[in-house]
Amino acid sequence: MPSGLIDLAAARVGGRAVVTNDEFFAPKANLLKPGPAVFMEGKYTSRGKWMDGWETRRRRTPGHDWCVVRLGVPGIVRAVTVDTRHFRGNHPEACSVEAAALAGDPTAARLRGDAVTWETVVPQRPLIGDTENEFPAASEARFTHVRLSIFPDGGVARLRVWGEARPDWAALEAKSRRLDLLAIEHGGVPLAVSDEFFSEPLNLLMPGPSASMSDGWETRRRRGPGHDWVILRLGARGTIDAVRVDTTHFKGNFPESCRLEGCDVPGPVEASVPDAGAPWRELVPRTKLKADTQHRFRAVGRSGPVTHVRLSIYPDGGVARLRLFGRRV
Repeated sequence: MPSGLIDLAAARVGGRAVVTNDEFFAPKANLLKPGPAVFMEGKYTSRGKWMDGWETRRRRTPGHDWCVVRLGVPGIVRAVTVDTRHFRGNHPEACSVEAAALAGDPTAARLRGDAVTWETVVPQRPLIGDTENEFPAASEARFTHVRLSIFPDGGVARLRVWGEARPDWAALEAKSRRLDLLAIEHGGVPLAVSDEFFSEPLNLLMPGPSASMSDGWETRRRRGPGHDWVILRLGARGTIDAVRVDTTHFKGNFPESCRLEGCDVPGPVEASVPDAGAPWRELVPRTKLKADTQHRFRAVGRSGPVTHVRLSIYPDGGVARLRLFGRRV
């Protein structure tokens, strides 16, 4: 994952492959699945070889194939990965990516038609088979949908749309002024971590409850002095009044205790780690944790707005989710 960016199209955050002109061999929904594609030797369906991706039939007429994806998190697209893993003699020759900003939930019929104005964010580029093909995107606009075109046909294992969340704050705050300012759909993102041996800290910010022990942040067993930590950027500068540290599924491997600090970085909130002189202030003092429990704390530090937080766990272990409820400044 590019630093400071999230996969706006991931199924885990609500991304959905809405419509395609063809999915004869393998369904479009596979494009947005978590993790790398797998290959099963000797597995076939009634239509041909089973493939963990989106695969169209061999085209015998002019034109090309395409798939429209609704982003789970609307935002600015910075890069795109078109992963052709396991597609060797059947990968597309080239691809392009377009994007659009659409209100509401447009129908498949509308997305198929000519009424949508698409902006090219990745012009037509050659693809290599069995490779994570990465392309920079050129646009500063906020988008809700992308259209992947493949030339002329073939298979793609995964589509990753890397970018920065741009939530509709007015609509969110019309429902509630108190929001989880660290949620991935609100723009939260991890920037630095001491260890992510078993699972990455991005899981801390995912919507909904943790599905299993793998769906959290877990570090290796620490054999020396010190402790583990993660620095995260809030989706917006704000004041924090309630904290939830969730150790669901972590039973013999939860941290002994945790501490939460915050700092306010002046100016635009960038995808960079606060420097060594950043004024970290304690929001939750070091507190003992329990196994498989949702711990609720009030943020005790009357420090005003923060843009970044640092969660320290002692000495190591796993945390399923971190929620920071407050108000945007």
